[in-house]
Amino acid sequence: MVIGTIADALGRGVEGIASGISETFFEPVIRLGVTGLARSGKTVFITSLVANLLDRGRMPGLEAARSGRIEAAFLQPQPDDTVPRFAFEDHLAAMTGAAPHWPDSTRAVSELRLSLRVRPSGLLGAVSGPRTIHLDIVDYPGEWLLDLALLDLDYAAWSRDALARAETRREGIAAPFFAALSKIDPAAKLSEPVAGALARGWTDYLAAARERGFSDCTPGRFLLPGDLEGSPAITFAPLPPGGAPRGSLAHEFARRYEAYKREVVKPFFRAHFARIDRQIVLVDALGAIHAGPQALEDLRQAMAAILGAFRPGRNAFLSSILGRRVDRILFAATKADHLHHDQHPRLQAVIEALVAEARRRAEFSGAQTRAMAIASLRATTEEVRQVNGAELGLVRGRLLKDGRQAALHPGDLPADPAALLAPAREGAERWLSGDYGVMRFAPSALSLRSGEGPPHIRLDRAAEFLIGDRL
Repeated sequence: MVIGTIADALGRGVEGIASGISETFFEPVIRLGVTGLARSGKTVFITSLVANLLDRGRMPGLEAARSGRIEAAFLQPQPDDTVPRFAFEDHLAAMTGAAPHWPDSTRAVSELRLSLRVRPSGLLGAVSGPRTIHLDIVDYPGEWLLDLALLDLDYAAWSRDALARAETRREGIAAPFFAALSKIDPAAKLSEPVAGALARGWTDYLAAARERGFSDCTPGRFLLPGDLEGSPAITFAPLPPGGAPRGSLAHEFARRYEAYKREVVKPFFRAHFARIDRQIVLVDALGAIHAGPQALEDLRQAMAAILGAFRPGRNAFLSSILGRRVDRILFAATKADHLHHDQHPRLQAVIEALVAEARRRAEFSGAQTRAMAIASLRATTEEVRQVNGAELGLVRGRLLKDGRQAALHPGDLPADPAALLAPAREGAERWLSGDYGVMRFAPSALSLRSGEGPPHIRLDRAAEFLIGDRL
């Protein structure tokens, strides 16, 4: 029995090494991590990207597609047998069917393998012929990505930061949590009913904050617990500074916080990030602008924390799994189709400004970053109207709320992003100039020609940055 077990283990090891050598030298693999903060459109991005790589008529910005070097694309079973498959066919049917609607949002990790038969460029292509390149797309909730920042913080530091952010919303969505917090003594003996009630109160606050457009809602698994529901690892909350004697609520919350990092956060990133080559972070910048200055500042800080966590050498664990691997990261402001195209450069400038400080803080070791404004699936058309003698650019689409057709001018974004970022950093409660509206559109009915994927905005350029050099 023992000999058989050892032989089986050795066999699996040899098989894994052989598979790795085969992928490295004969069939290269690009692992693309896709995540995003609330309502950023991860599922739509992956679905549209895959559909447009299968039918490349709308991908002129991807050089390998424009030149015809991608000879074929086909889906294959993903290599990780324990990770659910991304339901591409179901999501595409939802977006492009007779009654189009947005697919369900990401709630857990999923994966999809798209294999591309690519003809190398230049003399090499004539000599070697086409080769197969596998694109493994790993989809995971953005709330989990924010947990990266926790690995650099102990419980006291996280509590201080979390309570400081919640304090700015004390008169609104955070009021119930602070009311519950005022009734407990952190140094008192642990009571599981008290601990559970406080954890639920923090979870309710996080859900309300996300609904209001705020981004930094940690710990991420509180909102998407899965099989951790009710476990001690997600039964804690931030507490004010003070004594934490052994056996107290404060002592137990600190222990559970460390267990959350050790048993939940680290295994996830060790299992998935250790093999990611490229990463895209989708950002609903328009939604944050519409929610107000505080939501925009929260988004800026969340992205700074994300990129700061990627900095090699800052955290030994992160350096071991991230610093040597992820060499390109794209921050993409989604829903560009909610603006007339003359506003796209301004949206691009906003996302670049949001990421600028984070990039400086991160000090990437050889990694490239870029910011871009995209729409994974174009749900609107554009029109121009005369208003008070001036031309006004509008977008028209089917309203998500009731299905009516409507035209929208959401307001002009400022030419200088500082007009948004400055009041956001100063803690302004509302925009003093400009009223930035957001109307939620449903996908429009499509009639796709042969060889064409769903319509988009700059999805091809995003693909070129993320994978073009490897094709």
